Amino acid sequence: MKTREIIDKKKNKEILSREDIAYMVNNYVKGKISDKLMSEFIWLIYNDGFSLKETIYLTDVMINSGEVIDLSKVNKPKVDKHSTGGVGDKVTLIVSAISAAAGVCVPKMSGRGLGLTGGTVDKLESISGYKLSLSKKEFIKMLENIGCAVISQSEKIAVADKKIYALRNEIGAVDSIPLIASSIMSKKIASGSDVIVIDLKVGKGAFMKNIKSATSLAKTMVKIGEAYNKKVVCMLSDMNTPLGLNIGNALEIKEAIDFFNHKYDKRLYDLCVYLSSLMISNAKGISFRKAKTLVVDLIESDLAKYKFYQWIKAQGGDITKIKDKSKKLVVKAKKDGYINSYDALKLSEVVFDLGAGRVKKTDKIDYAVGITLSNSLGTKVKKGDELAVIYYNKLVDGMENKVLDSIKIEPKKKRLKKIIIKVIK
Repeated sequence: MKTREIIDKKKNKEILSREDIAYMVNNYVKGKISDKLMSEFIWLIYNDGFSLKETIYLTDVMINSGEVIDLSKVNKPKVDKHSTGGVGDKVTLIVSAISAAAGVCVPKMSGRGLGLTGGTVDKLESISGYKLSLSKKEFIKMLENIGCAVISQSEKIAVADKKIYALRNEIGAVDSIPLIASSIMSKKIASGSDVIVIDLKVGKGAFMKNIKSATSLAKTMVKIGEAYNKKVVCMLSDMNTPLGLNIGNALEIKEAIDFFNHKYDKRLYDLCVYLSSLMISNAKGISFRKAKTLVVDLIESDLAKYKFYQWIKAQGGDITKIKDKSKKLVVKAKKDGYINSYDALKLSEVVFDLGAGRVKKTDKIDYAVGITLSNSLGTKVKKGDELAVIYYNKLVDGMENKVLDSIKIEPKKKRLKKIIIKVIK
């Protein structure tokens, strides 16, 4: 009876209390509220929205549905980095090492990829021996000794979010700002860092398709952070174009290695330097300019590279053994011109079809497959020049033509848009 009363309150556009929201969430997790009734409740939130107060209540209920990690014993400034997902997003691999090299602690719990977006956990799993599960003691020790650790998301954190997200995904109610904000922030706050920096992707290959909705989501997450005395900084970045030149799990590990060997795509470099600078400046309480100078020095001096290798080895990974066995097909240009755009969505669809992505979290993936783009945006190419390499273990119908269709070659070179759109804090 109370379930129906709460749903009716929401239908009548009344503001729900924390007790109302806790009742719905906790009883759904316990199996006392059916999927059908919870779906009705979620659709009301999806269609009519939630006030900021209700969104904070929902976040709080989800935080308290599981464990909260205590990192107080780690005597370093702590910053958690989150990305809303994108195509070719290997940024966590790079910025975690840079920030740790700067003396900042980066505790990172990452998920597996679902749909067209890859997961950091899948990328790291393509390194032979990398240990994704650590005990609390091992995790803390890694943070104290190395400065960063990336493990798989704990099943004990924000337990309610997992069940609600699965239902949202099933009924098609994923892209709701209050539901996205509470989902992200419940996990980030429960993970124990004082500072949270979020790389919020915007564009064709991202969850948020436009700047307006991304800005609204960013402001909501900043407000939730304030309610918990957490410093939250959201950076909006362009995801109409893939990030870097490699798309696919093992391929993205290789691109991270290339980055630390000073071979990088400019857009990837710009994003990683900016994001690392945000993480370090906010965690250490120094100016962005000072942090950026430090970041560039750490990259150029190879101290960040040393930290990257130290971290992977400490978690059992052998960076010389990457699961990359595959065949390859070279895609060549059909005409002369300048590469003015790569369609992130189309490329991610090909990589997904090759076997790099999954529909359900239990699905097996092929770590080796993917696409390497041969040129940065703005490069002039001639007919017959190499445009991309497809790495495959099964043939996908029309894969070469699909890659060609995703690459726009035009007679005149267009001005490139900056990858950093804006910062909200």
